[in-house]
Amino acid sequence: MAETVGRLMKQLGMHRQVLAVTHLPQVASCADHHLLVSKASSKVGVSSSVTPIAGEQRVTEIARMLGGEKLSATTLAHAREMLTK
Repeated sequence: MAETVGRLMKQLGMHRQVLAVTHLPQVASCADHHLLVSKASSKVGVSSSVTPIAGEQRVTEIARMLGGEKLSATTLAHAREMLTK
């Protein structure tokens, strides 16, 4: 289902701007651009950052979304395959 949603959003994005926040690698892999949102806390407070990622960073992030913190050759290969569709 998530892959279908990602493809439909990609089609919609051909004529409109679409912004999605997702934890689903199937949706994220369909995007034209990928922004990584992260949060950090310190004694001063909490801050968020938004960083554009591309290339191998994007492969790594999709693989992390697929398999968690510990990346394997399998999750990296699957991420690369998802990004080439």
